[in-house]
Amino acid sequence: MAIVSVNPATGKTLETYDEMTPVQAAATVVQAHEAWLEWRAVPFSMRAQLMKRAAEILRERKDELARLMAAEMGKPLKQGVAEAEKCAWVCDYYADNAEAQLAPEVVNTDASRSYVAFQPIGVVLAVMPWNFPLWQVYRFAAPALMAGNVGVLKHASNVPGCALAIEEIFTQAGFPVGTFRTLLIGNKQVGAVIGHPLLRAVTLTGSTPAGKAVASQAGAVLKKTVLELGGSDPYIVLEDADLQQATQTCVDSRLINCGQSCIAAKRFIVVDSILAEFTERFVALMKAKKVGDPLADGTDVGPMARTDLRDELHKQVVASAERGATLLLGGEMPTGAGAYYPPTVLANVKPGMPAYDEEMFGPVAAIIHAQDEDDAVRIANDTMFGLGSAVFTRDVARGERVALRLAAGSAFVNIAVASDPRLPFGGINQSGYGRELGSFGIKEFVNIKTVYIKNPHGSDAGSAAE
Repeated sequence: MAIVSVNPATGKTLETYDEMTPVQAAATVVQAHEAWLEWRAVPFSMRAQLMKRAAEILRERKDELARLMAAEMGKPLKQGVAEAEKCAWVCDYYADNAEAQLAPEVVNTDASRSYVAFQPIGVVLAVMPWNFPLWQVYRFAAPALMAGNVGVLKHASNVPGCALAIEEIFTQAGFPVGTFRTLLIGNKQVGAVIGHPLLRAVTLTGSTPAGKAVASQAGAVLKKTVLELGGSDPYIVLEDADLQQATQTCVDSRLINCGQSCIAAKRFIVVDSILAEFTERFVALMKAKKVGDPLADGTDVGPMARTDLRDELHKQVVASAERGATLLLGGEMPTGAGAYYPPTVLANVKPGMPAYDEEMFGPVAAIIHAQDEDDAVRIANDTMFGLGSAVFTRDVARGERVALRLAAGSAFVNIAVASDPRLPFGGINQSGYGRELGSFGIKEFVNIKTVYIKNPHGSDAGSAAE
């Protein structure tokens, strides 16, 4: 079997890679485990030094990496540069904070000394998507490696060049051989890797069906999982919002990465009194975005990652229109090479339409009318997902109250939803479970161990927790 990298802007093959055999994949897991036996004892200071070097390399190679992402999955260059820089940020963040985050926590009990220790568990498999081919991996790898674990990566099959570049950067930074390895395998081999007796846990970012499949495989062999899955993020726009700022933020969030982001704004829930003005502004801004070659300067929206994904999105648009949604912009299948799809706006979106009920993973916006604040919150929560959410209002206290009512893993006020290394990130319901990033994320893949010490002579003999 071969893994093929295809340029979504041209449809041309970039490179073909040999898929690892099951024996090679298993040997890679063994190599990672052997590396972990030594890596777990490496002091935080040394881990941090290597992670800082990885951050430096990411910044040094950001233009090259942006071109690679543009070629393999269609991300505009300026967005690719920003992604590489964000990866460097998460490396720096955990290099600076991991030791404190994983410091033993003393708990006063009847013991002479009792505390909670956080110890690495071993080899962690990351099953990652193509939409943020560097960031999705680094936000797992930086905390996992700083915690003393090692990682093996099964990346999306359309970004093998990115997967190999990530491994190369860790190697270039000086991480021991086997500490981070890329598995060039297809989806059919994932179950065998999960079942490997030396593998300890799995993290997946991807679609809800993919998450269910991996969770089922991991559950059968009792392996810990963290899942960050799909989303249909609601953005509520209230009558007292700064419409210029709100509309611009909504459009930018909807079109980032050609709309192919789990936390991109997808459902725009607008109250009665400002619906007409918001819609007019929104359509105008969407129409002004430049669609084109992701390698060209000035491109706002590149192609979608694959033609099959573009075709599926178009079916959702057509079905929504057939069920009563009003097509205000776009919605026509382009001719010619590449997986391009135009920025598209659907209004009068209601339950029973794909644009309301499903995740629209592409540059398609759904405008939904709400009577008032309570109705807007009801609509926002009327979804099987629960990843991100946002609300726009000039009354910050009101915005905070609304944010706390939204059923999602994160809620933002007057700004687009985004991940931040300093804050936990993840979802609820069909958007997954567990958390990445922040102090919560680094503790997902450690043994949270209780240590209880009773001195038989009744005196305090000290503790490793000090």
